[in-house]
Amino acid sequence: MSELVTAAVLVIGNEILSGRTQDANVAFLGKSLNELGIRLKEVRVVADEEDEIVAAVNALRARYDYVFTTGGIGPTHDDITADSIAAAFGVGIDYHPEIRDLLKSHFESRDMEANEARMRMARVPDGAQLIDNEISLAPGFQIGNVFVLAGVPSIARAMFKGASHRLRRGSVVLSRSIRVMTGEGTIAKALSDLQAEYPDVEMGSYPWSMDGTYGTSLVLRATDAVRLGEAFDKVFAAADALGGKPTEEQGAD
Repeated sequence: MSELVTAAVLVIGNEILSGRTQDANVAFLGKSLNELGIRLKEVRVVADEEDEIVAAVNALRARYDYVFTTGGIGPTHDDITADSIAAAFGVGIDYHPEIRDLLKSHFESRDMEANEARMRMARVPDGAQLIDNEISLAPGFQIGNVFVLAGVPSIARAMFKGASHRLRRGSVVLSRSIRVMTGEGTIAKALSDLQAEYPDVEMGSYPWSMDGTYGTSLVLRATDAVRLGEAFDKVFAAADALGGKPTEEQGAD
């Protein structure tokens, strides 16, 4: 039996909720986790409010194998993720001596003051394990099953890469996709029947339109290649019988 390993992403930041900044981390994390056999099951977005962060972290870490947070670990007053994570776990928070010295040396070597704001990035919850940051030095951290990453996409990706060896792998989800030249309503009944026949194969339909032409993409996902292939052939045949002129799409996700 395939092992299901699950994860959630908690996006933290008022700038995301206001629309000022568009999140670029969820798609990366979803794809990267899937490549490791870890299913991203939930994404939440919360404001820079400690109570909201604490509640979300505690709910998600109890429900999923892993939680990844992004945002709120910079040097400004509204970067409260580290303090909120410490509160969620009921532990203290202090300057990590190794990171404090590293950041101090880094800033002073560039004639920048190692002021209180910049040094806030050296604060981590008690008992947390650091996550390397090869881009801007200030680390992320892991405590329990929660991985705390930066919000800046390039830094978040570097941190994820640095922490990925700690993750337990599950069964990788495979996918195949069929493009049909008909609307969802035409294929819906056949797809529903086949979903009941193959409960271990996730089947989704996604309408599209282009230059006055419309159709549907049917995406099938499973961890068993044989079952996926069987289900794919039956869906393809059903779409063909309904006049959908099906073709297999490449690069399905």
